[in-house]
Amino acid sequence: MISVSMPCSDRLVIPVASRLLRVLGWVCCVLLAGPVLAHKGSDAYLQLRLDDASSTLRVDVALRDLDVVLDIDADANGQLTWAEVRTAYPGIERYLAARVRVDGCQWQSVVTALERRTDGVYAALTWSGTCASDTATPAIRYSALREIDSTHRAIAKIERPGHPAAVQVLDPTQDLLPASKAAASSPLLAAPGTDFTAADLTSARTASTGMTAAAPSASSAPVGFIQEGMRHILGGYDHALFLLVLMLPAVMRRTKAGWQPVDRLGQAIWPVAMIVTAFTVAHSVTLALASLNLLSLSSSFIEPAIALTIVLAAVDNLVPIFRERRVVVTFLFGLIHGFGFAGVLGELGLPAVQFAWALFQFNLGIELGQLFIVAIAVTALFAFRQQRWYPHVVIRCGSVVAIVIGALWFIDRTANVAILPF
Repeated sequence: MISVSMPCSDRLVIPVASRLLRVLGWVCCVLLAGPVLAHKGSDAYLQLRLDDASSTLRVDVALRDLDVVLDIDADANGQLTWAEVRTAYPGIERYLAARVRVDGCQWQSVVTALERRTDGVYAALTWSGTCASDTATPAIRYSALREIDSTHRAIAKIERPGHPAAVQVLDPTQDLLPASKAAASSPLLAAPGTDFTAADLTSARTASTGMTAAAPSASSAPVGFIQEGMRHILGGYDHALFLLVLMLPAVMRRTKAGWQPVDRLGQAIWPVAMIVTAFTVAHSVTLALASLNLLSLSSSFIEPAIALTIVLAAVDNLVPIFRERRVVVTFLFGLIHGFGFAGVLGELGLPAVQFAWALFQFNLGIELGQLFIVAIAVTALFAFRQQRWYPHVVIRCGSVVAIVIGALWFIDRTANVAILPF
């Protein structure tokens, strides 16, 4: 039997607590990595061209998103083949016909195609028909993918002869028309979550040519590009996590003796302001260049690279690996993150003036969301900076969690580079 004296028990408190904190840290890694890894925001693109003689509606939706609701990947091997997509196209037509409707328009025919965009392969469906001549700017009802992703949005471009192009951001969760009324307005409207049988898939191509638009409810008003920018930074967990990793040591000073807390809030705000400014300038530059198609990089490179920036920034919190000042590193990494924001505007093909205005609003929304994240993070971190456990729990454990999440993101994004084998 071993007895432990009081002085010895005091000495054992620190190592025991340290082990417990390490265990808790790895538990956090497992709990946090799972749900975060599963989330990835998505966008669809609509182009409505109105003409007295003939009008067209083109709808582009990512195959990876459609696969979730329609189970296109028949063999469940994680990759879509052309044969699988071709077989599923009738179901895709019926699904989109039920969830994309234009006030005052009736479509008689549809053409299907595939479109490779910066973030993957999209199903592109173009309906042709007629629209009421007295409808200046028809309202669009869009409710696709709201069953699986509340952050999904559609970017709609409306063109009419003699008028400047109009751009709308459509939120599918705001389409609140009851399923019974929707079904009454069109023979193809199905309630969200409807399962498509083999017979449905076979007959959908013929039935879809009779699609008729329903009038939108007042609640389906489009949101603006400022809100869209905020959604992309707040819902883009990788961008938010990168910012948080940079904030973890913001209220501490790294000395030879270890981490020491700053005395005043101003001492933390200045380096944070420098980091945020560097990140803002950097991603604004590449956001503009990529959106103007002056500089383009494949999402198969950008998405894993963003995950890698998180890992490297977190490692630098544990062991300094960069000789340059952190603000310089932030700027360089911010250039990469800018490409991650660019897909929304680059696909629209807007005139210069409208593009500049949309870009300004979108970037403003990103900055507002970014400031929201930073304000909450710095306030909370400053409040706990004096605690003895701060360096171990917040900086070390927090950085380990970020490394694990970033590594899982990197593996996931490199393992799913190609949706189609061509």
